[in-house]
Amino acid sequence: MSHWPNPILFGAAYYFEYQPDAVGGFDTEAARARLKTDLDLMVDAGFSVIRVGESVWSTWEPENGRFDLDWLQPVLDGAHERGIAVILGTPTYAVPPWLVRLYPEIAGERRTGERIPWGGRQEVDYTHAAFKFHAERVIRKIMARYADHPAVIGFQVDNEPGLQIFHNEGVFQQFVDRLRAKYGDVETLNREWGLVYWSHRLSTWADLWRPDGNAQPQYTLAWRQFQADLTTEFIHWQAELAREYAREDQFVTTCISYSRPGIDDPALTADLDVTAGNPYYAMQDGLAMPAADGGSAIDWNTKGAWALYHSADRMYSSKQAPYLVTETNAQAIGMPWWNEPAFDGQWRQAAWALVSRGAAMIEYWQWQTLHFGTETYWGGVLPHSGQPGRTYRELARIGAELRKTGEALQGMVPSADVAILYSKRSEWALAAEPQIQNDDGGPEHRSFEAIHGPFYRSAFDAGLQARIVHTSQLGSPEEAAAEYPVLVAAGLYAEDDDLLDWLTAYAAAGGHLVVGPRTAYADEEARARRDVKPARLTEAAGVWYDEFANLKEALTLRSPEGSPLALPEGAAAVKWADGLNVEGAEPLAEYVHPHYGRFAAATTKAHGSGRVTYVGTIPNSAFGQALFEWIAPENAWRPEHPSVTTTSGVTAEGRTVRFIHNWSWNEIDYPLPAAATDAIDDTAHQAGAVLQLGPWDVKVLIEQ
Repeated sequence: MSHWPNPILFGAAYYFEYQPDAVGGFDTEAARARLKTDLDLMVDAGFSVIRVGESVWSTWEPENGRFDLDWLQPVLDGAHERGIAVILGTPTYAVPPWLVRLYPEIAGERRTGERIPWGGRQEVDYTHAAFKFHAERVIRKIMARYADHPAVIGFQVDNEPGLQIFHNEGVFQQFVDRLRAKYGDVETLNREWGLVYWSHRLSTWADLWRPDGNAQPQYTLAWRQFQADLTTEFIHWQAELAREYAREDQFVTTCISYSRPGIDDPALTADLDVTAGNPYYAMQDGLAMPAADGGSAIDWNTKGAWALYHSADRMYSSKQAPYLVTETNAQAIGMPWWNEPAFDGQWRQAAWALVSRGAAMIEYWQWQTLHFGTETYWGGVLPHSGQPGRTYRELARIGAELRKTGEALQGMVPSADVAILYSKRSEWALAAEPQIQNDDGGPEHRSFEAIHGPFYRSAFDAGLQARIVHTSQLGSPEEAAAEYPVLVAAGLYAEDDDLLDWLTAYAAAGGHLVVGPRTAYADEEARARRDVKPARLTEAAGVWYDEFANLKEALTLRSPEGSPLALPEGAAAVKWADGLNVEGAEPLAEYVHPHYGRFAAATTKAHGSGRVTYVGTIPNSAFGQALFEWIAPENAWRPEHPSVTTTSGVTAEGRTVRFIHNWSWNEIDYPLPAAATDAIDDTAHQAGAVLQLGPWDVKVLIEQ
């Protein structure tokens, strides 16, 4: 990424074709004037990048085989003249009406035989040969026309893939072929999936039933994995097409919405040059700290400062490398009834939070608020009037700061106090058999995230920096113990023996392993293990259980006599309780309840050179924060004030950068534990000096 004009790119998605002045034609006096005004305003705001072209196949190809490619030329030329780089998108996620009319069979099916009506986006089965023929043709036309343009620094293929789970006939037949290749014969599949149950034994591959009415969790797990593989294959196919035209100094990516059901992000990004993602978040009071229990890290639009950081760490985790933010809030993002634009300072806070966790680009969606269409009230940098307002002024401040500090932050790797494991396989398995209840008492189909999220938040509330690590990315236990002093394994429900043995080896090598609910319960096919639970971990953890319960109400927790963990008032267990029996471990927390009081809520035990702490419930914020404050290594930079967060990273030159945030309306003093220089205004601060943080403020410091 060294060829970019600044280590941290800054800009917005720019759809000149959506502008009212351009709708009547791109080569009119009004259109030319609007384009000049927009690009000049971008320069004044410190923009260094725009993203173009990915949403308008019907503009690129108005009719079958008739292409209109020249309209984008003035945008690229104008951007290049002003030193603004361009990311060029392929338009395959929004197909033109003529294509659907000529090939109605390309429509995706959410249920067998029930086509998704056309009229939104991403309705098409992207494995269908007719779609891929036309997709390849338009991609090649666009790439041949513009790949060599000097403004273009990279390509985004498609957009937020994996929205649909396709049930089309051709897709199902590919699924059968995959199963045949993996299992070999139906008898093996019968055994591995337990199809003796309810008379589901197959006598031939033709007996495999459709997924629509399926109730077998092993089938659902395989079906979800297969759908994610289709998305990965589609994106990799497009990436290879793009690379036929791309220069060596141009990158290829796609932008990810991490809540999409049909993605496996480590696999999806494996063949891409850089990860790109779209973190949207609740603004205004949605970012306030301290925050009440709740908030979400499991939807496309998250709530809570902790969830914004979670989004950032998820993007970093895909390739364990810096990433691009291809879309994030300019104004309020969402439905017409979700109008909560940021308070002054919050855009700046969010931008620096993302940079602190590895963002190499901050790009807003979008430049101009739309005057028509589904997203009329998804606010852009400019309001409907097209005149610069508060949003523009706030973002221009960020642009100036990034221009000034970008070089100093080059090559920065975000720090980590704790690693938190993520498993797509367990995510899919717990979606197939949801084991956590939602607030209405029904099945929480994102049960993995409902377990994983509170553990991430607990570490965040305790002032720790987390590195999300996928189970597919693990090296040796010894290396992990050296890099991550604390590792959380919560919700790892459907995992193989090798992973469970790796966890105990990590603790034996000196790491502090924190095990949470549902970990080590089922095997890689989501079959309940025959071992006493937690399977293969009972000896290392010093606990076992053979019963568990969903909790409809929070259960108060207390510290048993002699526990090293001091629990505050309000500490509670929510949603789940393992019936933990202690056998060699030291109890940390117990339930205040006539029945559950017989079980431990959390325990700890030395194992080898390290330790295993078992948490048999989902922690509320008070319990989780106290737990991770006890676990955490000492850090002089960790703030005492509940509205302040500190994160850090180390640059390529070995300098430590500190990001100090105040997520509140209050003015707060933060005593500096070491000498540091403000990267934005060059003020030098001595150790012990008091840093003054205004409301919704952030400071970027280079530690001396």
